[in-house]
Formats: sequence, C-alpha cells, structure tokens
Amino acid sequence: MKKLFSISGVFAALAAAPAWAQDGLEVIGRPIDGAMGFQPAATEVARRLQWLDGMILVIITAITLFVTALLAWVVIRYNRKRNPEAATFTHHTPIEVAWTVIPIVILVFIGAFSLPTLFHQQEIPEADITIKATGYQWFWGYEYVDEGFGFDAYMIGAPATGGDNSLTPETEAALVEAGYSREDFLLATDNAMVIPVGKTIVVQVTGADVIHAWTIPAFGVKQDAVPGRLAELWFEAEKEGVYFGQCSELCGIAHAYMPITVKVVSEEAYAQWLSEAKAEFAGTPKTLTVASN
Repeated sequence: MKKLFSISGVFAALAAAPAWAQDGLEVIGRPIDGAMGFQPAATEVARRLQWLDGMILVIITAITLFVTALLAWVVIRYNRKRNPEAATFTHHTPIEVAWTVIPIVILVFIGAFSLPTLFHQQEIPEADITIKATGYQWFWGYEYVDEGFGFDAYMIGAPATGGDNSLTPETEAALVEAGYSREDFLLATDNAMVIPVGKTIVVQVTGADVIHAWTIPAFGVKQDAVPGRLAELWFEAEKEGVYFGQCSELCGIAHAYMPITVKVVSEEAYAQWLSEAKAEFAGTPKTLTVASN
C-alpha cells in the first residue's frame, strides 16, 4: 500500500499537526518495568478474558496445592521407615471413581464460563467502523474500508523512517515531534490507527508475505495475519488513550520492529482526524465551511 499525497492534503495536515499527534492522550498500553499482570482492560472482551484467567488461576492453584499436600502426606505417612510392610491391594473403587468424576466436574465448570467468553470474542457484531490491517515484512498497512483511504505504519526509528532500529538523538526527536516520549521507543509508529471511543471496530486481518499477528493486549485481541486469508476480530474501546501492541508471530529478522499503535479519541477528534486523513492519504481536499452574512 502506497501513500497518496496531495498539495491540499499536505497543507491541511500541517495546519492540524496537534490533531495528528492527539496531544494529551493518556498512554495506557505501555509495558512497565517490573510490573506483573495484564495491561488495564479497555474493552469488554479483555475484561472477560482477564476475569476468566483469574478464575482458572484460582482453580489450578487449588489443585496444585492439594496434589502437593497429598504427595507430601504419602511420602511422610507411607515411607519405608514408618510403613515397613507395604499393602498388597491393587484397586480402590471409590478413589478411582472420585479421581475420574471430580476432574470432569471441574472441566465442565470451566467450560461453562470459557465457552461463552469464546463465543463473545468470536461472534463478530455489525461494525461501526471496518479497518483492514495487512502485515508486511516489517510494518503494518491500514485501510479504512468504508472511507476509501489507507496508510502504512512504521515504527518510529525504523530504517524506512530514516532510523536504524536504535534510540538515537534523531529518533528521540522524531518521537517527541510525534507526541511521544523516549519510553515509547519500539512501541510508537509514525502513523497510528485512530478510532473513536465507544464504537464497534471490526479489524480484517491478513498478511502480504508471511504470517504475522495483530495484537493489542489491552483490547484482548490477537489474530494471525495469514497470506491469502482474511480473518476478523472486533472490540469496542471504552476509554480514550494510546494503546500499544506488537506483531506476535515470528515473521523474520525485523519481527521485533513492527509495533502497533492505536489511538482512541473522542468522536469529535475522530471526525477531525478523518477529514485530515482523507486529505493526506486519499488526496481528497478538506471541506471548508464558509460563513455567510
């Protein structure tokens, strides 16, 4: 996908630089050194997945502690010193029934919660906005299907943007100019997917060369981008902010340098950005409103 530029688009973009950077947005999807756990859930999909993970963690922790305690009790109670004459029986029907039935009950209990969560994630609702994300070696291309424009998103500091995949003073300056900080190196892209808060977003995911994967942890979405196939995922972001993700499928030598940046903005900011984006990427002049006397 190649960027399409027009003179009107360039002037419109320069005139609205703050709208491009979306200054003031909270960075929510940045990893934190030493932190544990998930990123803050920003969608219903992520919230349900994180709750399910916590519930299963409680179950498997209880099972692990029970089995460990049982093993310790057997080692202490039935070692050779305390039990010199071993028992000769080979079967114990109640125990065998128990260790068959109890795991079945546990699995059915887990399935009663996991299957509805899976269906919620996989049943794609009607979209307010449809965006096609295409993975390339090594960047992402985005096409706003209903709006007739698209653009490429390279990591700031990647060779395609004049960098060398390292945090040089030039790269740090480019990050600041785009509205980011040095902590966002390896996370921020020169162009971001911009979406309005509270709208149903359907992302069509595919690959142009090898298998990639489009992932935003805070949204609870991850979908392989397979060449020749078109998969879909959906989410509805509940909070404005900047969210980061990464290609999550080993796709080649620069796999670590194709991040994903999504900016969730208000409907008003999105409408303004959309007008600027059409001028910048589709060559459609921005509509000017002229006041009449």
